[in-house]
Amino acid sequence: MPGKYFDDFVEGEEYVTPSRTLTETDVVMFAAMSGDYNELHTSETFGKGTQFGRRIGHGLLGLAVAHGLFFRLGLVEGTAIAFLGIESWKFAAPFFLGDTIHVKVKVSEKKASQSKPDRGVVKFLFEVVKEDGTVIQSGYKTIMIKRIQK
Repeated sequence: MPGKYFDDFVEGEEYVTPSRTLTETDVVMFAAMSGDYNELHTSETFGKGTQFGRRIGHGLLGLAVAHGLFFRLGLVEGTAIAFLGIESWKFAAPFFLGDTIHVKVKVSEKKASQSKPDRGVVKFLFEVVKEDGTVIQSGYKTIMIKRIQK
């Protein structure tokens, strides 16, 4: 089923993604892909001596998983033209291996293109939330989306 068009989004509407548990495999694969083998993420012994008391997941892994969870909603499936940017992203709290997260997504604003009538830009507020309700990351993602052809 195709996603929503620019015209279908309403400022203020909210969505909640499915949840996902972050695993050892996620951390190992992200470290390998990114080259970030910081001991804070890869050594349980090192993690015990930190303010967190154990290893934490990569902040950018959380950001990437949040993006994937958003796309599981299917909101912009086949209607997204381009991912334009991330704005004011904050890392408020860590996540640990075994934590389950979901994302609250709110349509923050939308603006029709002045030069290309077949598209518009939607800014979404993302809040990455752990199962205990803690918002661990938040910020805005902007996506260019097709308009309904009349």
